[in-house]
Amino acid sequence: MRVVSILITADELAEQLASGAPPVILDVRWRLDRPDGRPAYLEGHIPGAVYVDLERELARSGRPEEGRHPLPPVARLQAAARSWGIGQGDEVVVYDDLQNLSSSRAWWLLRHAGIAEVRLLDGSLQAWVASGRALESGTVQPKAGNVTLSYGHLPTIDIDGAAAFPGHGTLLDARAGERYRGEIEPVDPRAGHIPGAVSAPTAENVDDEGRFLPPEGLRQRFRGLGISAGGQVAVYCGSGVTATHEIVALTLAGYRPALYPGSWSEWSNHPERPVATVEAPAGLERGSGATDA
Repeated sequence: MRVVSILITADELAEQLASGAPPVILDVRWRLDRPDGRPAYLEGHIPGAVYVDLERELARSGRPEEGRHPLPPVARLQAAARSWGIGQGDEVVVYDDLQNLSSSRAWWLLRHAGIAEVRLLDGSLQAWVASGRALESGTVQPKAGNVTLSYGHLPTIDIDGAAAFPGHGTLLDARAGERYRGEIEPVDPRAGHIPGAVSAPTAENVDDEGRFLPPEGLRQRFRGLGISAGGQVAVYCGSGVTATHEIVALTLAGYRPALYPGSWSEWSNHPERPVATVEAPAGLERGSGATDA
């Protein structure tokens, strides 16, 4: 398996910022129960970072049957990326304050749109603060970039592909276990999971400090879920946000995973699609589900 370098440490980022060719830095703070991350960004962000609105710039409004976060038209994403200051050939670094659960959406979408050099700040904003480096307040207005984007650079599946996927590969459900099992469903119309999917909560991809596990640790995790070297794997979550975090982990482990962008929010809005549930093991504690999108 080939390990892809897609993470950057706080020390490496600081070194690049001090160089003559700093990367474009995107602050993608968002969570299910607090979707507007701009107030936190204005209060303090990594120097030079541009705020990205996940709801408006990394998704579009659609019908319920399309899910909660359909992919934006590529022309609209391109306009947004240029407004963030991304030029052709620029390196981009993305981060959030939530273990990269939301910034992974920016990483995946920009990679899918053809930007090759996109990296996540490992450990998120907390890693930068823990390194003793300062934040700046207010907003950043970058010079417009000229990047050209086109979709299709990373694999995806649609709702029919998700239904068929367990027949020839492993379909991972990146949501919290209680949502997979169907015990609770805080936002979508039906509780449960896509028949044949395997529970793989994305929170298990990181350590206690929010850093991704080493590639070998991730490989062990995914092998334990039944994914062989070179095996086909696809991922979904609630609405196509945190599933991209699982995509990062799988990529670090050497796989080439596909994303189901519509995810459970699309599937559960189609009453003709079957739903599976699982009885919870005795004594299992439930999580909050606040970040599980």
